[in-house]
Amino acid sequence: MKVLLTGGSGFLGCELCNELLTVGHEVVVLDDHSRGKPARLERFGNNVKLVDGDVRDYDAVRAATEGCEVVWHLAYINGTRYFYEKPDLVLEVGIEGTQNTIKAALDAGVRRYVLASTSETYNEPSHVPTTESERLMIPDVTNPRFSYGGGKIACELLTLHVGGFRGLETVIFRPHNFIGPDMGFEHVIPEITGKIVKASDGLTKKEIDLEIQGDGSETRSFCDVTDGGRGCFLAGEKGEDGNIYHVGTEEEVSIKHLVETIGKYCGVKVNVVPGELRAGGTPRRCPAIGKLQKLGFEPKYNFDELVERCVTWYVDYYTDKANV
Repeated sequence: MKVLLTGGSGFLGCELCNELLTVGHEVVVLDDHSRGKPARLERFGNNVKLVDGDVRDYDAVRAATEGCEVVWHLAYINGTRYFYEKPDLVLEVGIEGTQNTIKAALDAGVRRYVLASTSETYNEPSHVPTTESERLMIPDVTNPRFSYGGGKIACELLTLHVGGFRGLETVIFRPHNFIGPDMGFEHVIPEITGKIVKASDGLTKKEIDLEIQGDGSETRSFCDVTDGGRGCFLAGEKGEDGNIYHVGTEEEVSIKHLVETIGKYCGVKVNVVPGELRAGGTPRRCPAIGKLQKLGFEPKYNFDELVERCVTWYVDYYTDKANV
């Protein structure tokens, strides 16, 4: 069947595109490439129809939706730095994009609408591993960080209670910390890797002190983007109408252990120095993935494997850049 994938040239989008093509779907990608890269889709050749367009432009969205049976809406602005620096744009792209894709789906007679949400909607979950029934919250509307999580909460409401109420099948998936090569530079692993390369004088020093945000006891679970793409596909393709699915792993690790592991794959012993934790950070985050496992999901990569795969790419990037 023919499907529309917004944000398809993004980090996750291209992995999901691969999953959709693998089962024989005809894929139309709508993206303005403000965060994505068209080159990521070159491996698919003519199997993908790439439409340059902004999800804030209803006419562009409506044209791209024509003849599609399913809409996968991934387009959004992520990266923690942007939440603080461009909260207006985060909210504008998020909410207008969701409104436009839902309206276009309804106008075009689309059957199913799949929304990419986020684990940021929980802020500080009341239980870990966290199930999909956990309450969503914005603890401080004055903090621009919550432009992202708050915007996604609004998008979930629009999906379920506008799109769903007006006849669309709806599914929401909440990714938890997808990582991998070429994921961008506004996330923790690329930032820490870059700092280690710099502080170690291009990895020539074999032991360094490195200040981090917080004391390192904060936890996350990390999922390789190839596993994430597969999980998102299963949720959207096989998930029940009106349901929400976590995509990630249940392997919870501390940020201190993460930083030390990044150092290991850089060949540098890192002594973690506690620093100030930015307001709005979450002490623990780890999803329960039982609902998705019932649809056939099992992550391929363990923590060490996925960190090594990601860090190796960034070490090559930073060291090659230094040698230019």
